[in-house]
Amino acid sequence: MKFFDEAKIEVIAGNGGDGSASFRREKYIPRGGPDGGDGGRGGSIWAVADGNLNTLIDFRYTRMFRAQSGENGRGADCYGKGGEDLLLRVPVGTVFADLASGEVIADLDSDGKKALLAKGGDGGLGNLHFKSSTNRAPRQTTQGGEGERRELRLELKVLADVGLLGLPNAGKSTFIRSVSAAKPKVADYPFTTLHPNLGVVRVDHNRSFVIADIPGLIEGAAEGAGLGHRFLRHLQRTRLLLHLIDISPFDPEADPVHDAHAILEELRKYDPELYAKPRWLVINKIDLLPVEERAERIAALVQGYGPVERHFAISAINGKGCPELTYAIMDHIDRHKVSQDKTEDAPALS
Repeated sequence: MKFFDEAKIEVIAGNGGDGSASFRREKYIPRGGPDGGDGGRGGSIWAVADGNLNTLIDFRYTRMFRAQSGENGRGADCYGKGGEDLLLRVPVGTVFADLASGEVIADLDSDGKKALLAKGGDGGLGNLHFKSSTNRAPRQTTQGGEGERRELRLELKVLADVGLLGLPNAGKSTFIRSVSAAKPKVADYPFTTLHPNLGVVRVDHNRSFVIADIPGLIEGAAEGAGLGHRFLRHLQRTRLLLHLIDISPFDPEADPVHDAHAILEELRKYDPELYAKPRWLVINKIDLLPVEERAERIAALVQGYGPVERHFAISAINGKGCPELTYAIMDHIDRHKVSQDKTEDAPALS
């Protein structure tokens, strides 16, 4: 199935039914008075997050969604039937925004979370409501209200604990294959990864985390170069970024430190908050270095990279250093969750 993480749709809620102008007509009751019922309310349009979905492909070709309108009221004080609501199922992590204003309407970041996208119109009032001591036979009614109509932009932001950052061919897909059950495509050419991949890393029976691999970034990504800029938003919900660097690139003219700084600059341009997230340096492909040169080359890269919370040297292809890295990630995530729980449980200061 192709991966789609953007869509534009139009939602049109149902109109309310009109109120009825009717009078009671029964044998021996020539002037029965008004008995017009109200119109039914129009159907509303809702969205719900479904953990079984992972793409917005259902909205790629069907772009208009219309809820049912309410029926008109009838005599004998019969109310019109309300229109049925329409429920749109979307992947967890879908954000709905108004296309014109950019205002975020809903952020469905947990399974089963529900949001109203367009409210159905109210039903009109029948003439029964307008009876008074001075107007015993009213013919007044009101029309049903119009349902809301909106053009919306849908964006999917995958939910992951850890995000992988780096140039194409830095070894991100190989790493995610090495530490999880995910099997993204791996090859020796740029842009092998064309859409985000998610992998679940299980460090023991009860502890696991989700890691996201996005297409590699290149210089100029913030202005639209390459593929990775389209998918950077998938890293916005992560707790930790891993910056993978190839310490032994095929191109002898390549400078890993310069390339790393270029990626960080693209990250800063795209989103300063994403740039400020906790970030660890992961030096990959150390198996390609002569053993006697490894320590010196790794130290030089770490020094050139600049201040960083933690750094690790690994070989994703043979797994060297990967267990230590995954356990460190799990400990970091556990500490973050404990800190977050304490913050949420702390009493508000009055």
